Amino acid sequence: MSKPTGKAHRKRKFRANPAFQDRKRLDSPLGQVEVQLPASLAAKEEILAQEVADAAGWLLDELGDFRVIRKNLDARRRPVKAVWTVDVAQKGHVLPSLEFPGWSAPPLSSDAPEIVIVGAGPAGLFAALECLEQGFRPIIIERGASVRQRRRDLVRITQDHHVNPDSNYCFGEGGAGTYSDGKLYTRSHKRGDIRSALECLVAFGADPAILVDAHPHIGTNKLPEIIQSMREAIVNAGGEVHFGCRMVDVHEETGSVKAIEWLELSTGITVKRACEALVLATGHSARDVFLLLHGKGWQLEAKPYAIGVRVEHPQALIDQVQYHGEERGDWLPPASYKLVCQVDGRGVHSFCMCPGGIIAPCATEQEQIVTNGWSPSKRNNPYANSGMVVQIDHEIWEQAGFEGPLGGLDFQRMVEQACWAAGGKTQRAPAQRLLDFLAGDEGRVSRDLPTCSYVPGVVSVNLRALLPASIAKPLVEGLRTFGRKMPEFLHPDAILVAPESRTSSPVRIPRDPDSLEHPDVSGLYPCGEGGGYAGGILSAALDGTRVVQKLALKRSLNRSK
Repeated sequence: MSKPTGKAHRKRKFRANPAFQDRKRLDSPLGQVEVQLPASLAAKEEILAQEVADAAGWLLDELGDFRVIRKNLDARRRPVKAVWTVDVAQKGHVLPSLEFPGWSAPPLSSDAPEIVIVGAGPAGLFAALECLEQGFRPIIIERGASVRQRRRDLVRITQDHHVNPDSNYCFGEGGAGTYSDGKLYTRSHKRGDIRSALECLVAFGADPAILVDAHPHIGTNKLPEIIQSMREAIVNAGGEVHFGCRMVDVHEETGSVKAIEWLELSTGITVKRACEALVLATGHSARDVFLLLHGKGWQLEAKPYAIGVRVEHPQALIDQVQYHGEERGDWLPPASYKLVCQVDGRGVHSFCMCPGGIIAPCATEQEQIVTNGWSPSKRNNPYANSGMVVQIDHEIWEQAGFEGPLGGLDFQRMVEQACWAAGGKTQRAPAQRLLDFLAGDEGRVSRDLPTCSYVPGVVSVNLRALLPASIAKPLVEGLRTFGRKMPEFLHPDAILVAPESRTSSPVRIPRDPDSLEHPDVSGLYPCGEGGGYAGGILSAALDGTRVVQKLALKRSLNRSK
């Protein structure tokens, strides 16, 4: 970005700021500054240039090129401020290029070792890309359909209330992340090279803005093309991708993986393929995988997770609240929120907040209701939805009579089946106005329900009576607390849709902290959300990459012995 010229340049040559002369100058012709200005002005190049020059301690005439490398918003008070980190160059100097090459991998040898990867979600796809960079031939087994064919199965859920147990919002190319907004931020910066992962997504078609935005997202409408590009690159580089193939068995000898079996769903043929390294990237909803490993006596661990509801408001209301009544022009994105509190020592919090979003039916079996949220890239739908969930641990599921490593999973299934029955044994979901959920000591059935983005439809139900008390009671107190923090949150047209139950895996597949292999089976590498080691697209992608790097290190060490 170059500084403006002409009338605007001459008009704002000097800033009317008596403290300007005392401002510290950058001690280098190349540097980095932070600017803060009203969001409505940040997109005006001549104003931004003056702010950048001021922050550097330079006159506008001294400013050469500059580029914004980080964007954030400060909406704590009015006016909402843009907080931008900017690389700057003094006139006569050039900023270093930030260009990066598209993804490529070295040619595979004809005898390249094969690595079988189960699951084509973010963990599986990034594991495959890393395999190719390490000289391995990835063999991806995915139970669901390709992104294009998968859409037909999603339509059948919303229109016909039919759930394909192998191809749905959770299973299929790209995994659950394909249809869940495409959020790309993670709270853990120890998982791997976040910048490299984001650049990889850009190389396959993501908007370069994800490299700059503080809370980047791709959008459900954009993700399918990116994922398809990844798959095509993997195949063109020598990998294999098999859709409609469900893993049914893993064979081991003397404590090591030896082969995998999968069922070709279209033919009914079972295929057995030898392998010495198997990456499990099956996602948090592949319950059959947990049952398979449990049946073999291999270690599993019950893992805390969260269950609750989806809450939906008019997006215009959330904008008004979060932006303090300030008009949301083109310079402000649809507003989001993050709410958290403790109720009797148990966390209650918002989850996967989707501005301008849709509530989606995400069941993976016919006799269950599961909800999630997603947004298109523009986040331009009239509703804002978010999970409102309660932390679930062994105390809750053991009180309900579920024990062992699958106790949390069994509790989760119980809630989903109860909601399915309450909704009329279709994909219509039980729902309630927020104010009716909070009414009195027991809540009340809503006489009518507001318009809702959940396409299969909703049924008026008293969720206070439907959900287990261990969920309902903390949720009531949590929502009341959020209403005190943000009074407009308790809006008459706010609606709760149940359940939000797939926040994360209820099971962890243990792995050695150094080798990342399962402690009982050498060559078996659990990873991603299904293994219990990630909580979103980016963290899953980083974990898939990390697992293959560990696998490569092991093979390298074995060859050197």
